[in-house]
Amino acid sequence: MKNKFNIKDSFWSYYQELVSDVILPYQYDILNDSVDDPDTEKSHSFENFRIAAGESKGEFYGYVFQDSDTAKWLEAVAYSLMIKPDKELERKADDIISLIGRAQQPDGYMNTYFIVKEPENKWKNLRDCHELYCAGHFIEAGAAYYEATGKRELLNIVIRLADLIYDIFIKNKTDGIPGHPEIELALVRLYRTTGAKKYLELAKYFIDIRGKKITDKENLLIFNSRYHQSAVPVREETNAVGHAVRAVYLYTGMAMTAKETGDETLLEACERMWNSIVKKRMYITGGIGSSAEAGEAFTMDYDLPNDTAYNETCASIGLIFFAKAMLEMTNNAKYADVAELALYNTVLAGVQRDGKRFFYTNPLEVDPIYTKKIPHYNHIYSSRPKWHACACCPPNVAKLIASLNQYAWHTDGSVYYSDLFIGGRYIPYENTVITTQTDYPYSGKVKYSVSGTENINIAVRRPEWCFSMIVTVNGVFYDCDINDGYAIIENLKDGDTIIVDIDITPHRVYSNTKVHANDGKCAFMAGSIIYCFEDCDNNDLNNYYADKDGEIILKNISDENIGNVNILQIPAYKMEQFDSLYRFKKPKTEKTRLVAIPYYAWGNRKEGKMKVWIAEK
Repeated sequence: MKNKFNIKDSFWSYYQELVSDVILPYQYDILNDSVDDPDTEKSHSFENFRIAAGESKGEFYGYVFQDSDTAKWLEAVAYSLMIKPDKELERKADDIISLIGRAQQPDGYMNTYFIVKEPENKWKNLRDCHELYCAGHFIEAGAAYYEATGKRELLNIVIRLADLIYDIFIKNKTDGIPGHPEIELALVRLYRTTGAKKYLELAKYFIDIRGKKITDKENLLIFNSRYHQSAVPVREETNAVGHAVRAVYLYTGMAMTAKETGDETLLEACERMWNSIVKKRMYITGGIGSSAEAGEAFTMDYDLPNDTAYNETCASIGLIFFAKAMLEMTNNAKYADVAELALYNTVLAGVQRDGKRFFYTNPLEVDPIYTKKIPHYNHIYSSRPKWHACACCPPNVAKLIASLNQYAWHTDGSVYYSDLFIGGRYIPYENTVITTQTDYPYSGKVKYSVSGTENINIAVRRPEWCFSMIVTVNGVFYDCDINDGYAIIENLKDGDTIIVDIDITPHRVYSNTKVHANDGKCAFMAGSIIYCFEDCDNNDLNNYYADKDGEIILKNISDENIGNVNILQIPAYKMEQFDSLYRFKKPKTEKTRLVAIPYYAWGNRKEGKMKVWIAEK
């Protein structure tokens, strides 16, 4: 499948090349146990398939969902091949796909944990054992690899697997609730790829059965819990609950199913879940899932601690999936606003600039001493590890960045919506090209050039954070209507040029007073970028507070560790230090300036404290 949008961008091209040239080869070596480094977690994911295929001896190694790392890597490879053909990478992927086919059981079953370790327990613990979760990731990979290469081997493998699942749960009427949603969205994708309606039927079944009292017919572990989004039927749920990644994967599947079926009640449930997240349970960085103790989960409204925030990278990736599904149904820019926020901040923070280290959790405040010595902070990293025993995030980041072309534009058939400001070449239909040029996110100017069309309507997103956006068409001011957050420019033709000037002036941001972690504090934002403070720019962050009235200076710098970025110089006060624990005399202060860098860039230099929210006076 050819990309309708090919990215050529001053910001994102670096990351897409990093995925194809560094991240995917590096992750292949990790998954293949070829990295001989005592500081790097072992994967064994490929070897598990060799054992399952009878081509190697040994024991299954890793988590019950270890197969999913291979699936996500293959999906990322598919998107990368769409951007940049690579015969060696494709050969490696083909070899792994062939291995997976040899490991697949005659009835279509495919999960190395149960093939190797517990063959007698297949399908008996849907809550904890991730069989349907792993199946979902392989289904996505199969569809993507077919679209990228035209090769059907992996697609045929996952079709046999999906058919087995259909027979178990639909034909044989075996009731079961997936403990970790993913299969739902994957089945809709398989339906869109193959046109087989039974996969949509199966996706709808897995959505509709949640929260219902069901009979244990096959010794499956049946459960109803908020943690697994199954305490009540999905149409009756009022808040985003439970494990954050599972939640947004489920909501994505619900939204995709609603689009295909026209189910308004399902769309209404999705809108409730969206509002619950973005209005009361989401961090300023687009991070979600505030608690480690609650199980990487949502807790309650406004519970958004900074220094213990979980904010799994996968959760923000899932939030972007959810946003895309909602955007394609509603054409409302509020979904693109949140997708952009999560993308440029939490998701991008999940990968080191060199492509070989990854964050799993993404807190908004870090003290390395606390993370190493206080158990309460065990889940927080002050620097990115080379890999993780639970390695869901690294290949997920790779697949999102490699597939970013799918998130920049969408259409309802009559209007073409520019959802993300990314440079490149968009071909909405034959003989029509829209070329986008921009230095976003560090410049607010975006240029669209239209060629080869008689008449086209383009909608440009006006971000929620934008106080001013000026649109000109062929050099003349265009007074356009704003509809659900989009500026609509109509009847464009060959040779027309749109220039959009978006105000990215830095400004202070304040949270609702119900967010107790941010009492008396502010954060800083310029355009889509959230900023943070690091010790390496500001000696001991605990000694500062920001001046509420001073001018914020934006300055462009180039740094070998964090790239070409805009930094902020913020008026502040530095407090006098003293040795006693308490004293009666107020500390003296002196005027100074704090330096803030983009949040996504933190942790790329030396280890130290980091803060997004800072006290203000």
